[in-house]
Amino acid sequence: MERFIVKHSDQILGRISCFDRILFKGYLPISRPDSMETFLSRRNILLKDFKPLAQDCTALLKAHAQETARKAQRPFITLKASARKEDEVRAIIERDGLTQGLVCVLSAQEASASFRLRYGEGSPRLAPCQPRCKCLYFYYLDRLFGLLHVRIPTWFPFTIQVCMNGHNWLARQMDRHGIAYTQVDNAFVRIADPKRAQRFADRFVKRNFPRILEALARKVNPLLKDLLHGMEHYWVVDQAEYATDVLFKDRAALKPLYEKLREHATLCFSAEDVLTFLGRKLHGNFKGEVLNDARKRWQGTRVKHRMKGNWIKMYDKHGCVLRIETVVNHPREFRVRRLGKRQGEWVMAWYPMTKGVKNLYRYAEVSRSANRAYLDALSVVDDPAQAYALLDQVCRPAGPPARRRRGLNPLRKDDLNLFAAVLRGEHHIHGFSNRDVAAQLPAPRAKDPRQRRRQSARVTRLLQLLHAHRLIAKIPRSRRWRVTLRGLTLMTAAIHLYHHDFPHSCAQHAA
Repeated sequence: MERFIVKHSDQILGRISCFDRILFKGYLPISRPDSMETFLSRRNILLKDFKPLAQDCTALLKAHAQETARKAQRPFITLKASARKEDEVRAIIERDGLTQGLVCVLSAQEASASFRLRYGEGSPRLAPCQPRCKCLYFYYLDRLFGLLHVRIPTWFPFTIQVCMNGHNWLARQMDRHGIAYTQVDNAFVRIADPKRAQRFADRFVKRNFPRILEALARKVNPLLKDLLHGMEHYWVVDQAEYATDVLFKDRAALKPLYEKLREHATLCFSAEDVLTFLGRKLHGNFKGEVLNDARKRWQGTRVKHRMKGNWIKMYDKHGCVLRIETVVNHPREFRVRRLGKRQGEWVMAWYPMTKGVKNLYRYAEVSRSANRAYLDALSVVDDPAQAYALLDQVCRPAGPPARRRRGLNPLRKDDLNLFAAVLRGEHHIHGFSNRDVAAQLPAPRAKDPRQRRRQSARVTRLLQLLHAHRLIAKIPRSRRWRVTLRGLTLMTAAIHLYHHDFPHSCAQHAA
């Protein structure tokens, strides 16, 4: 990240890394059919009475939501299927000039995880299903977290969803400590002291989220004081977006560079999904120094790299903020160091990361590392001359005399395909394996086991070739590889030279 920042320091005001949108979910101990049956049995409720019980709970939750809105003198709105909740809420905030407290309660018919009676051999049982039921959204302007919402379905098992934004939390922290800033939507386009603001952003993961989230749940679910008395939620991180924003001086400073970054990302990282989006209208909802005078939409391009449900995105926010954002949906692709049992003994070791909210700090570490690697990869853009000078090195044989490896040819199609396969954007998240590279090479995957082993051995030799030239390195204690800084510089320069400079030069000479 430092290489990118230093290179463009004359155009950059600062950078900030923090969580963006985070989706928490809270599960009660009755979230499985067997545990729900046990719950009903202990209260002497027959399975045939499950549906009437659920209907009574629905009426109670809806009445509680309406009473909560009435006491706060806020609207209770039943939404149509096509309505956008965020637009409705922001319109209410702007209309009423709200700064804190309940904004509104929205009601919508949505699919939600629940149970149904299943009849068959023996006695009836509860089975999971996804019925459409009334879901209630409580929108708050919280004193610490800014705008957030709590969603509760009105059918068992009442799994609660809490959505908040780390940028709003950071804005509140900067307000409290007197750091001037300009916020547009969920991005900061100006921060007076980025380094100090970063220290506050890093404290977000240290909050006691189980206690905070449980308090929000008890605001919206009166059954926790009655029918569900004594139960507490198990809180997980259902989705986490972690953004690194590089703040440029103005749109004129970022626009020409972003065009090159986008071209480089789509050409050299082989992005699977390149989508066009329109930015939101600029407006201000919160305290502090907010830019709210512009109304024109700015069109931009988003580049997204997927990896098993996780992805990295790059896009420009409001024309003057370059955002690199890692989204984690499936944390088991990463590892966390914790206590666990191995061979009957408790040992501290690396295990697959779970969604538990206690691992939120690790979400930040993994995402920050991915963002840093991505920006490092982009640091070669706009200055390929040095990389071109180094290409001569990889054209020569490399390695010790006993295991000499051939030189690479930047103009050879097979070598370029290999470069593109290891430079894919998703590999900046978790590295890559033999199978990942084999899947991206032009040769079709063989069906015969013997042929597959031969293909795997061929890819292994190719990876060893790149390793001999110090373009990739092994990730310790794993079967995965990562691209080195030297590899990023040389391989991206080779691809750029082949696909961009040579065709452009040939076209000029032909003209």
